[in-house]
Amino acid sequence: MPVLTWLTREHDLKSAQNAPYRLLEETPELSAGDAATENMLIQGDNLDALKALLPYYAGQVKCISIDPPFNTEQAFEHYDDNLEHSIWLSVMYPRLEMLHQLLAQDGTIFVHIDDNELGYLITIMDEIFGRKNRVSIVTFKQGSATGHKSINPGLVTTTNFLLIYAKSKNDWKPNRLFTGRERDDRYGQYITNVEEHYENWKLIPLSQAFAASLHKTAKELKEMKKELGQEYEDMLNDFVIKNSTKVVQPARPDYSNVGEAARQMIDISKEDASKVYLLERDGYSNMYFNNGQRWLFYKDKLKEIDGELIAGEPLTNLWADLLSNNLHNEGGVKFPKSKKPEALIKRVFELTTKPGDLVLDSFLGSGTTAAVAHKMGLRYIGIEMGDHAVTHCAPRLKKVIEGEQGGISQAVNWQGGGGFRFYRLGEAIFDEYGQINRAIKFPTLAAHIWFCETRTPLTPAPLPEGDGKTPLLGIHNGTAYYLLYNGILGDKRPEGGNVLTGKLLQLLPPHDGPKVIYGETSRLGDERLRRENITFRQIPYDIKAR
Repeated sequence: MPVLTWLTREHDLKSAQNAPYRLLEETPELSAGDAATENMLIQGDNLDALKALLPYYAGQVKCISIDPPFNTEQAFEHYDDNLEHSIWLSVMYPRLEMLHQLLAQDGTIFVHIDDNELGYLITIMDEIFGRKNRVSIVTFKQGSATGHKSINPGLVTTTNFLLIYAKSKNDWKPNRLFTGRERDDRYGQYITNVEEHYENWKLIPLSQAFAASLHKTAKELKEMKKELGQEYEDMLNDFVIKNSTKVVQPARPDYSNVGEAARQMIDISKEDASKVYLLERDGYSNMYFNNGQRWLFYKDKLKEIDGELIAGEPLTNLWADLLSNNLHNEGGVKFPKSKKPEALIKRVFELTTKPGDLVLDSFLGSGTTAAVAHKMGLRYIGIEMGDHAVTHCAPRLKKVIEGEQGGISQAVNWQGGGGFRFYRLGEAIFDEYGQINRAIKFPTLAAHIWFCETRTPLTPAPLPEGDGKTPLLGIHNGTAYYLLYNGILGDKRPEGGNVLTGKLLQLLPPHDGPKVIYGETSRLGDERLRRENITFRQIPYDIKAR
């Protein structure tokens, strides 16, 4: 397979591997809502943050949606989006490698990009994710050819793109989605007596039925249409939807492409055009025929989208119904020229997730992805490097918790609740010799170990000093977890606080059940460990990090 070459490629191929492993340290004053939530908002370089997440979430993220810098040679308020191609590639390649490791086997990644780096992005994603796992390239209508853009000669750019890749296309199982469409005016006939036996059904023009519902003559209806314009069309559309079991389109089937039973019914119906004939089918819609034509019912075109019955069609790779204009107030934060509509992210998640799945955005921007995930009942991780992790993302998510009603809130009936925890990147866990960095504090390492073992946050955090200090992190599903580190028991000699000895074992808070103990080493034999129901994990080798 062809690969892309750039100036720093060989160095960049090792960037993910060489990134330091850092622990995540919670900043409680910036967290909000339910303290037991697994939702994470992380401030820091996203390469280091992704590396920090690997022990927790490798192979577990169901959907990744990112909106990286487009490299448009423009200066935005919150981004330096003017990178040389090789620098842009050096940023993207290692991060996409990390994201590939985090993605679940049946997971999906969406990358939002414009045409400036589109070709390069396709090439490196084909290399990392595999060309065979490329699902689609969606064209997303970003705006309209209006305003100052329409003044310049040449083509007006109104679209962006979404590159969609599966971790494994063989395991990829998307949801079936429909989008709204305009009323199909080919459905122009109306059954006047649908309550009678189907053999006696009679048709009149739809316009005649609509006029009768408004107590109007044909002439008055025509004048009304001219006067009201779009309002008239909306009224007619509502009438059709409310009467979708009566609105039909007579259509002549392709005789050679229907089954034997349908062909027989077509022939019979031609013999007596005064009657309607029914072909009942198990597991499928019944078929009605008259004078060689099949009556297609408008009700079969309706789909429930955001709780509303509308005419729908299967989702295509052209998304022209989710414009990015008028977004300045969405989410209650300003993010000029960079904010994406909540409806766009909602569609991404509807296509690939179900409630409770884990999603991730490592270029969080104004927090749209996290806000949408929160409202849709998904677990989420958002990473943002800049100050707007504090000034934009956290305030936006707090509003969501409080029940903010912008964006998709009404479509998903959002009422508020939930929470998130705010994290920053701490010290690198290992020094250059592969040992635990001396700057790592007991509470930080304890929180990391607890989460790796139990997949739940450690609450409350352990105390590093004073009367409350203890090596017992907690009990989860009947197993007690202990950490012997930094002389937590007050004795920093090797035979004291960090090494599991028979004497130290007597000092540990007791537990009548399985015990997992982390420490520098154990001086208890295998038989003693089995007898005491202890699983010993050695620091640093058994710390899940690299």
